[in-house]
Amino acid sequence: MRQPLDPDMFTECETVPSPIRVGDKWTVKIVYCLRDGPRRFSELQRPLRGITPKVLTESLRAMERDGLLSRTEYAQIPPRVEYELTALGRSLLEPIAAGCAWNRRYLADLRSARQAYAERAVRG
Repeated sequence: MRQPLDPDMFTECETVPSPIRVGDKWTVKIVYCLRDGPRRFSELQRPLRGITPKVLTESLRAMERDGLLSRTEYAQIPPRVEYELTALGRSLLEPIAAGCAWNRRYLADLRSARQAYAERAVRG
């Protein structure tokens, strides 16, 4: 017989928001874009197809708040801002690499499972 799940298993998590935002759509991609060093906002937009400037700004601010990246403003004309991973942000590179390796290995299986599910759903 299996042990029941502890009803209080997430109690500590309820008192504060999730400590990091790696589960959202953009954080992992932003971390990956910054892996080789600082980048400007416009440089980040290019590979992040589909992200709006507003969402990129919100994501960068949240990542800065969480200590994953630093934002450096340069007093020049035109103004220049760069974003760079902190040591905490760089610590995500290894688990992200593991996730990418998993994705490469199992993407075909995942797609097959999704297709089979969709076909079952259509048949009702």
